[in-house]
Parts: sequence; structure tokens; C-alpha cells
Amino acid sequence: MTIVDSIILGIIEGVTEFLPISSTGHLIVASEFLNLEQTAVNKAYEVIIQFAAILAVILNYPDKFTFKHIELWKKITLAFVPIGAVGFLFASHIKSLFSISVVAVMFIFGGIIFLLVEKYYRPKEHFINDVEKVSYKQALYIGLAQIAALIPGTSRAGASIIGAMLVGLTRKASAEFSFLLAFPVMCATTGYDLLKHYNDFTTSNFIVLVVGFIVSFIVAFLTIKLFLKFLENFTFVAFGIYRIIFGLALLFFFI
Repeated sequence: MTIVDSIILGIIEGVTEFLPISSTGHLIVASEFLNLEQTAVNKAYEVIIQFAAILAVILNYPDKFTFKHIELWKKITLAFVPIGAVGFLFASHIKSLFSISVVAVMFIFGGIIFLLVEKYYRPKEHFINDVEKVSYKQALYIGLAQIAALIPGTSRAGASIIGAMLVGLTRKASAEFSFLLAFPVMCATTGYDLLKHYNDFTTSNFIVLVVGFIVSFIVAFLTIKLFLKFLENFTFVAFGIYRIIFGLALLFFFI
């Protein structure tokens, strides 16, 4: 992996991790275009850019990471349990799904789901606009919806946002709950990958890793802020359309 590759993938991770368009799907496709194999260095790089995204969440919501919000984190932990359990039990089966064709189909399917949800979504006065007010029942339902993200191309953010909208959260609250829910999910996956690949963090790939970390962090930090601004005036329709176009393009160029 070169410095240029590191910058490109760092930007892609930073932009796509918190948007409902699947960071995993984009990284798989980008790696294909850049002819990057799953080497030890590249595995270590994935750990680094995921950690950068985690840090971006913490610095965007520093007030949420205090004991004052322990009740919120109980709910977020509950929402994490379904994907954590299923991911752990069926890890080998999930890995076998990683392919361009699966990513393409799930991009299209997810896009259609977003368009259908937005067509019938009507925010009401009782809808929750503050993540602190999410109930345990709603948190569990969001967590169950997030299980779909184990299929490559589905999008963790997309699945959790759709789940949140369907149980009565506003678009903004759905996105914010998804951001915070990313913290335990990414800590688990990053921690697991770190245990497997800690030997791959060497001085020979230090610069590549540092560049990837910085780029991913800056882009992820800005993406979270801009995404929330976007939702003040727009819906998720644009993301649904993008997913369908991107999925069809993948089918055309790769299948």
C-alpha cells in the first residue's frame, strides 16, 4: 500500500462509515480498483482507520461520554447485543458473503428500502428528537435491525437509521443514535482485529498507517457534522438513489 492508496482509502472510510451507504462495500470496491491484496499491512491499516472513526464519534459528542449519560449507554449497549452475538456466532459464514456481487445486490436492495421508508415516513409530534429519550424497547428494535448490516453492502448506519425511523425517531435522532451505536460496534470489531494483527504494526508501514489515521479521522469528524446539517433540510431519498445507481454500476462493471 502506498501513501496515495492510504489517502484514498482514508477518505472513503471517513465519508462512508457514518453515512447509510456502506463503508465496507465502498472499501471492497476501492481495493479492487487499486489492486490491493489482503496483506498484513492492509489488515493493520483497516484497524487504524476504524479506530480513527471511533475517535471522531467521541470528539463530536464529548458530553455523551460521561457518567451523566449512563442510562443512554445502557440502551446503546442493549442495541449492540444482537449484532455482537450474531456476528460472533456466525463470523465464518458472514466472511463467505464478501463479494462484489453480494455488495452490489445489497446496495440496490438497501436503496429501495430507503425510498420506500421515506415515501411513507411522516414525522409526528410524539416522535423522539433526543437520543436520551429513546426507550429500551426502541433501542432493542434498532439493534435487531442493525443485524442486517452483517451482510456486506447493507450499511451498519443505514440499517440502524432505518430501524430507528421505523420505531418513532426523527431523522436527526435516528442518525445520532446510529453514530453513538457505532462506538461499541466498532470498538468490538477493531479490538478483535487488533488482537489478530497487532504484529503487523511495524515501523516499515508506520507512515502509511499514520496518514490513513489522520485522513480518516478528519474526514469522519467533518462528515458527522455535515450529515446532521444536511438532515435539517433534506431526507434520505438522495442516499437511496445513490445506493441504487452505485449497485447497478457495480453489476455492470464487475459482474
